[in-house]
Amino acid sequence: MQVSDAVASRRSVRGFLPDPVDAAVIRRVLATAARSPSGGNLQPWHIDVVAGEPLAELKAIMLDRVRAAPGGEGSEYDIYPKTLPERQRTYRFEVGEDLYGALGIPREDKMARMMWFARNFQFFGAPMALFCSVDRGMGPPQWSDLGMFLQTVMLLLREEGLDSCAQECWAVYPQTVGKFIDLPPERMLFCGMAIGHADPADPVNAMRARRAAVEDFATFRGL
Repeated sequence: MQVSDAVASRRSVRGFLPDPVDAAVIRRVLATAARSPSGGNLQPWHIDVVAGEPLAELKAIMLDRVRAAPGGEGSEYDIYPKTLPERQRTYRFEVGEDLYGALGIPREDKMARMMWFARNFQFFGAPMALFCSVDRGMGPPQWSDLGMFLQTVMLLLREEGLDSCAQECWAVYPQTVGKFIDLPPERMLFCGMAIGHADPADPVNAMRARRAAVEDFATFRGL
């Protein structure tokens, strides 16, 4: 697979088949992704992979936890800025409307939207998940390293014929997740990721997020 093919075919899959993911595949992907850019070679990422019985246990825990605390436990970082510029606010609104439109859930049906969003915490049925955490002493440059590492993971998963969905929503349950994966106090949970094979019959997977044209975000000088 060409890199451009992996980039073009990578998407946030929100409906997975139950087919298991070979442990050797995720080990190979993570080992290769470790070549991702890292300022000063700090390699600030820490990854926990969960599958099989432990994943089933976590999903059961989260069913109860989401019912008991639907608003979460409070994330330790701002997932979005408190005030979004107009352009980014529009992008966020559009992707939400496109998503629920693909599912046939109208805007006024708040309960149905909340119930569907809760599927995040079942990893959309994926048979494998990972969590990414980072030392609390790391700053914004190291957090950008996490993004480069995770993007590399997702592109390598495409090379392996697998799909994924990066999920920052897991950051709102840091206590539950931290306890489950034995997260030491010096590390902060950044995000989760669902991994598996996309279910082609799930209508949500027909939705592709829109992207801005190059002219909307790039300025060219001297060419």
